Amino acid sequence: MRLMGLSENPSLDAQVLLAHMLGQDRAWALAHPEAELSATQSQQWERALARLESGEALPYVLGEWEFYGLKIALTPDVLIPRPETELLVETALSWLAANPKRRRAADIGTGSGCIAIALGAHVPDLELTASDISSRALEVARSNFARNDLLDRVQLVQADLMEDLPGPFDLICANLPYIPSSRLDELIVARREPRLALDGGPDGLTLIRRLLRQAKDELLLGGLLLAEVDDSQETSAAALARGQFPDATIDLLHDLAGKPRLLRVQR
Repeated sequence: MRLMGLSENPSLDAQVLLAHMLGQDRAWALAHPEAELSATQSQQWERALARLESGEALPYVLGEWEFYGLKIALTPDVLIPRPETELLVETALSWLAANPKRRRAADIGTGSGCIAIALGAHVPDLELTASDISSRALEVARSNFARNDLLDRVQLVQADLMEDLPGPFDLICANLPYIPSSRLDELIVARREPRLALDGGPDGLTLIRRLLRQAKDELLLGGLLLAEVDDSQETSAAALARGQFPDATIDLLHDLAGKPRLLRVQR
């Protein structure tokens, strides 16, 4: 198989790519092994394989990826959504359901917009602000809000984290870069996805540290801050949060793999 050695699961990647070319889901493609690609589809298949062989990640080749049941358009200007980040969405949605009068939410470092879009799709009266320092990322986010009929409900802002955002907010969500700079060269992801969306500085906490300082003035009393972190940062991230929010309830939630993944600050 031409994808051997290029992916952790080349067979799955081939199935997903084939289904995409056929305009069907993977289950349909598996149930119809007799299906054939047209001449045009065969050409597209070969071009897609060539891109994968060059090292491009499958979601970028497809131009979209699923996150929380939604199709999210992607370009190499934004991070590929991960299943672990759905924990942040689930936690935020649960809190919003329990606090129906808390409806001002910010997604900091929005990237593709996947977090804000998932929240907005499930909470019709949510007021959304989404920020990113990258203008190209904001273009991708804008297209995703449009394709999910949420563009009229979000304020997209090019900003360095929370600088000059129209706060304060009831809910602040962030999946910021948290990989220590020294580890990036060891990781395949750093060769495939935007370094700006991965590099968390010397200890991986540079942006999270700044976010917590800014959020101290932007998170309303009784509000909630959720930030994804690396599993090695459980103690240090919690300590940073306590330094800015000494009276808050602070903990870390674990992902499906049992690793500490989500910093939760309840003011």
